[in-house]
Amino acid sequence: MHIARRYLFAKKSHNAINIISLISVCGITVATAALVCALSIFNGFTEFSAKTFSAFDPELQITPATGKVFEPAQETEKIKDIPEVSFVSQNLEESALAKFGDRQEAIVMKGVSPEFVDLANINNLIIDGRFILKEGDVEEAVVGAGLAAFLGVRAGFLDPVELYVPKRNVNINLANPSNAFTPSHIYISGVFALNQPKYDEQVLIMSIDLVRELLDYETEVSSLDIKVKEGYDIDKVRGKIKSVLGENLIIKNRMQQQEEMYRMVNIEKWVTFLILGIILVIAVFNIIGSLTMLILEKNDDIQVLRNMGAKNKLIVRIFLFEGWLITFVGAVVGLVIGLVACLLQEHYGLLKLGSSPSEFVINAYPVAVEGLAIVIIFFTVSLIGFLAVLYPVNTLRKKLLQN
Repeated sequence: MHIARRYLFAKKSHNAINIISLISVCGITVATAALVCALSIFNGFTEFSAKTFSAFDPELQITPATGKVFEPAQETEKIKDIPEVSFVSQNLEESALAKFGDRQEAIVMKGVSPEFVDLANINNLIIDGRFILKEGDVEEAVVGAGLAAFLGVRAGFLDPVELYVPKRNVNINLANPSNAFTPSHIYISGVFALNQPKYDEQVLIMSIDLVRELLDYETEVSSLDIKVKEGYDIDKVRGKIKSVLGENLIIKNRMQQQEEMYRMVNIEKWVTFLILGIILVIAVFNIIGSLTMLILEKNDDIQVLRNMGAKNKLIVRIFLFEGWLITFVGAVVGLVIGLVACLLQEHYGLLKLGSSPSEFVINAYPVAVEGLAIVIIFFTVSLIGFLAVLYPVNTLRKKLLQN
């Protein structure tokens, strides 16, 4: 080990070997640091998304395993009997067409029960008007800010928004397509903003009773949204609820409700990891060249060691350790540089997402360093470096056996 360390840091007779060794270390360092930064940024986006769940995303949500709706009566009573559950809100969603003046847009009607006010803290999201879904006999709705801007409506307008809701189990007659829709109208009482296009540009919040009437439902819901009492573990409560539900219903936490998004982020993360891994493999080829040239330069030293009684196994081990040292030094320095870069990014936001501060929800790339990711990176770099060293070392072993 001592000889291998001396060979790595001592000056060689040919400067080219020093340069190639330095390039080998730098290549592994850069690739390792890039892996740390890339995975930390992807983890940062995942963590940021988890912290900024929409207020409309309940802590737990029950949906049908098949179909769009289900009858909630029995399940609601069973869930309310669980002491950790604060309340249950009913939700019924369907697509429709909204029209105001000469503007029209496909929307999502979100029918909610009265508990929705406490579930989403909707009053804190209202930027215009109030959250009122029915005033006397007048049906009202709250619209997303993006949708309100597109349609040109505001809270308190005297003219209602026209709604065209597709009739269930009715085929469209091309000669008279209007018969396939149930027309209605609704007044806008408020405008909300979540800063999420999925809701701001598509959702119209209405009374669940009105949505049922338009869709010709009686008590069906798209989902049951559950609020858990403070201080209780959500996953444990989810397990309790799951035990009382039938096989036809699925209960999801917030992560599972956004499963598609997290799957996409994870795919992108590991594809990036694979691409950087390939770059790392290319960088590791420098170790093969560096070690091969070092073996040629130290040919006289090898003969001296053999004359002193050193066995072939010891000589091979020296150069094996030499290659591992190059990998180890590059990996450690790369990890340090990557962690320092992530720390600077976390505190100072050096790498911006856009030129304008208001262009994105966050101004700089988020980072989150995970211990498991660091271990995976170090293991990957070490494994690739270990495999790269085997070729020149095996060549040396064969040469020694021949002599």
